[in-house]
Amino acid sequence: MQERLQKIRLLLLDVDGVMTDGRIIYDDRAGETKAFDVKDGHGIKLLQRAGIRVGIITGRQSAVVDRRAMELGIELLYQAAKDKLVPYREILQKTGLSDEQVAYVGDDLPDLPILRRVGFAATVADAVEEVKPYAHYVTQRAGGRGAVREICDLLLKESGRWENVAARYFSDSH
Repeated sequence: MQERLQKIRLLLLDVDGVMTDGRIIYDDRAGETKAFDVKDGHGIKLLQRAGIRVGIITGRQSAVVDRRAMELGIELLYQAAKDKLVPYREILQKTGLSDEQVAYVGDDLPDLPILRRVGFAATVADAVEEVKPYAHYVTQRAGGRGAVREICDLLLKESGRWENVAARYFSDSH
C-alpha cells in the first residue's frame, strides 16, 4: 500500500455519495442544496500543500459543486460526465500523468471504469456493495461524513508527506 501511495500525484473525487452523503435537497425555488464536511475540505487543502493535485468528476451538474471547487482551489472540475472515462482520459492527457499516479474515490457503478484503472482505488463505507471488491481501500467513514479526509490523511501518512504538511500545527512558533 505504501509503495502504491507514494506514486500518487492526483486525487480525483466523485461528489454525490463521496464528498456529500448522497442526498440532494431541493427547495421550492428550484434550488439545490448539498452538505460538505469541512474536515474533508481541510484534508484536500493539506493534499494540495503537499503537492498532490485534486480534481472532481461527477455525473451531475450543480452550481453548488462549482462553488465548492472554487473555494477549495480545485481546477480540474468535470460535471455532467455520463461516461466518467471521457474526462478521466482528458485529465491524464492534460496533466501528463499515468494511471499509477492517480487515486480515485467513487461509490457507485458509474465509478467502476475509473476505479479499475487507477493506481489507488478507494470507496466509502456506505458505497454500493458491487464497488467494494474493486477498491484497494474502503473507508471507515461514510460519504460526506469524513471519508475524503480519511483518504487524504492516508495518502499523506503512507506516502511520507504528513510530517511536512502537518508540522505547522504542532510547532510552538504559532
